[in-house]
Amino acid sequence: MIRRRPFLSMFLLLLVGLALLAWSNRVHLAAFPGIIGAYSAKEYCSCRYVSGNPAEYCEGYVKQYVPVSAFHDDAERKRVTARGLGSTQTAAWLDQRQGCQLQEQADAL
Repeated sequence: MIRRRPFLSMFLLLLVGLALLAWSNRVHLAAFPGIIGAYSAKEYCSCRYVSGNPAEYCEGYVKQYVPVSAFHDDAERKRVTARGLGSTQTAAWLDQRQGCQLQEQADAL
């Protein structure tokens, strides 16, 4: 089969190699969706409530190539909720010394 269809054989070999690579890194790949929302929420919270920057500046500061599907800034409670790749994360401002911290359970947007 390799001599008759070399491109198909190389494609299948590459596909098997990628599947093995994905399987060996499955824990890291499973954690990735939570990183997008967590980064956006935590960095925006720190930019806005710890550093005291305006909202427009902080929105540009946390912008990424992977878009955030939903974003909510609760200025009254100083909480930021971001949803990216199906995972919702919330960061809340604790105080001036501790700054912002990711919360265990995120509120629904």
